[in-house]
Amino acid sequence: MDLTYDRTNVYQQADDARIQAIMAYAEGYKRYLDSAKTEREAVSATVKMLEKAGYKPYVLGDKIHRGDKLYLNNRGKSLYILRAGKADVEKNGVRILVAHVDSPRLDLKQVPLYEKAGIAYLKTHYYGGIKKYHWLTIPLALHGVVVLKSGQKIEIAIGEDASDPVFYITDLLPHLSQELNKSTIGEGFSAENLNLVVGGIPVKGEEKDAVKRGVLQLLNSRYGIVEEDFLSAELEAVPAAKAHDVGFDRAYIASYGHDDRVCAYPEITATIDADTDQTVLTILADKEEIGSVGNTGMQCILIRDLLDEIAKSYGVSPSVLRQRSMCLSADVTAGFDPAYASAFEEMNASRVHCGVAMSKFTGSRGKSGSNDASAEYVGYLRRVFAEAGVIWQTGELGRVDLGGGGTVALFIANNNIDTVDLGVPVLSMHSPNELVSKADVYSAYEAFKAFVK
Repeated sequence: MDLTYDRTNVYQQADDARIQAIMAYAEGYKRYLDSAKTEREAVSATVKMLEKAGYKPYVLGDKIHRGDKLYLNNRGKSLYILRAGKADVEKNGVRILVAHVDSPRLDLKQVPLYEKAGIAYLKTHYYGGIKKYHWLTIPLALHGVVVLKSGQKIEIAIGEDASDPVFYITDLLPHLSQELNKSTIGEGFSAENLNLVVGGIPVKGEEKDAVKRGVLQLLNSRYGIVEEDFLSAELEAVPAAKAHDVGFDRAYIASYGHDDRVCAYPEITATIDADTDQTVLTILADKEEIGSVGNTGMQCILIRDLLDEIAKSYGVSPSVLRQRSMCLSADVTAGFDPAYASAFEEMNASRVHCGVAMSKFTGSRGKSGSNDASAEYVGYLRRVFAEAGVIWQTGELGRVDLGGGGTVALFIANNNIDTVDLGVPVLSMHSPNELVSKADVYSAYEAFKAFVK
């Protein structure tokens, strides 16, 4: 019996067959990343996966039967996936997996288009926690929907194909940056300057806003859009780059949106692949990056409504069902980065390549804003993962009092459901190009599959 604890490097203990499985799984994940850069696209891509696996649309209020494979598409921006099992839900409850599919980005304002000094711009309002300077001088794509006054919905994705233009936010050249360099990062980069360059050719014969009018003519000819239609649009500027392998050995994936698609994809595939009699509810949530608010965020009562429908269909008490359910709140954590070691407490920081990381608590300062999972529930999961051979670790989000962060876990736990955070360690979190270990992605898949089984 080993009396000490240490993390296990997945690659170090893996044989050739396991490494091949890790690499093959990563290819599917990269395709998902490239097709799901916004919450709407993630829902759409997931629905295609589900329908291929035999899942059917569900309408709230319909009776649920044992063996049903269903999905509830909530306004195109969050998704509830249900496998109605044969096991006794009064005894076992529901196995709940939750991840979010929104990511930090730049949203267009409702009146975004303007021209200055012969350049046409779109004004943005950043969404979620970003470092503003990250978004300067990188190729950006524009994704989202525009709803016309007629009610017609126009879907837009510009900047992903090789033939597409991209969009761009300017930076000040080093030769003129002496004053700017004296500023702090927070002072030096203004949110109101995060505006996209979108045009430069004027309409001949126009004296005012000729470049802006040229952009509007292009939008109208291609999409039927007029300027007023921006009022009922949701357009997001996201990095135009694809997911890439990193390193000579291809051990990592660099991509936009790992937070939190790196947990969502393993949840989806585990839900589809698992051989289980348990009833499984997998949720892809929106709005986590801004507090899980609104009718597509996890503070919405829709989860309670759906659990009530499950209870009614199985003929059990809703309160008993909730009490006996269990949840893994799957959200990323900060991987230990040796380049910034002082920001971490090394003994309790998660490490890349050492498997999916459990955060017993999150929050900030004195665990404020956290769901602090019970020792009994953590002990239960230890046994589940040990029996399935899952390599996992624990992790904490940086040094105490340095920062912190929150997840959806407390909103699930508020329904009297045992909940803990379990997610993939990420380097460069909330940047336009985050980094994860392929081994950790595969470990998350194995952990979720063991949990629902």
